[in-house]
Amino acid sequence: MTKRTASIQRKTKETEIALTLNIDGEGNSHITTGIGFFDHMLDILTKHSLLDLELKAVGDRMVDDHHTVEDVGICLGQGLKEALGDKKGIRRFSNSSVPMQEALASIALDISGRPALVYNATFHTGKIGNFDAELIEEFLKSFSTNAGINLHVNVPYGSNTHHIAEAIFKGLAKALQDAVRIDERVKDIPSTKGML
Repeated sequence: MTKRTASIQRKTKETEIALTLNIDGEGNSHITTGIGFFDHMLDILTKHSLLDLELKAVGDRMVDDHHTVEDVGICLGQGLKEALGDKKGIRRFSNSSVPMQEALASIALDISGRPALVYNATFHTGKIGNFDAELIEEFLKSFSTNAGINLHVNVPYGSNTHHIAEAIFKGLAKALQDAVRIDERVKDIPSTKGML
């Protein structure tokens, strides 16, 4: 089987990012963004999706964390899209419902090439430590747009902001793990159009 890997470099006046991704990994990661909570969420994402991720990001954090988080989402989305290639044989659709203590996150996705984000999550505090909780939506938006994924995130309940965020990332991880998997019964590209 062809290796499903990608390397992405992005340099702007706001951020500099280097990323390597292996879809068929073991959940290994080496992640440095300078944003502790974000690194923790990306570690969770790789661990539970079984993606291998090397990521170094430096951003204009003297402004805030927005540009770094958004641009990491762009690069991770581009990396996933590149590594998937023509998407031949993938399962394509998946959903996952993951609890984290009192919180529950339900994730559904379609690697369709038609990006969209539906995001229904309410955080009861604006910050998780020093991290702006609203940046989770920004990350998911830039990730799904650049990966070409239709992504639905629903959190029906939860009171602890950290738990809600962690449930979202774990749910995304499990859904990704399943959707990118090669299914031997799928002989071609999983679309009646013949392309994704």
